[in-house]
Amino acid sequence: MTTTRKAIPTALQVLMNHIYELHKGVRHMVLFTCNNKYGEQVISRLKSQGIPYLLQPAGRQNQNIYFGRRECLEAIRLIVTRPLNELTPEEDFILGTMLGYDLCAQCERYCKRKGQCEGKCDGHCINKN
Repeated sequence: MTTTRKAIPTALQVLMNHIYELHKGVRHMVLFTCNNKYGEQVISRLKSQGIPYLLQPAGRQNQNIYFGRRECLEAIRLIVTRPLNELTPEEDFILGTMLGYDLCAQCERYCKRKGQCEGKCDGHCINKN
């Protein structure tokens, strides 16, 4: 006798991993981008676990779903008021840092976006004396 299992889409597997990390304290906030066809499933999962979230359209077929600690989401609500590609370098830096992205990479990205690296950024933006 064989049983058939329905394969879980990769996007939902990634979501479950993010939720696991959130519960374990590895992350305080997550930005999850998914196709609109998974939106209801994602929101249902977050609601069932009592996880606060915010939604943001991301093009025609996708949406950004921020979820995690309520205080982080309140800050996101104030910072991310338009599409991510329209954020100022400062807003982009704050968001990346809040999401737990590598701090040095965020600093380098910020310098590049501000035009202060003069094309020399290769991970070594600090002038050595």
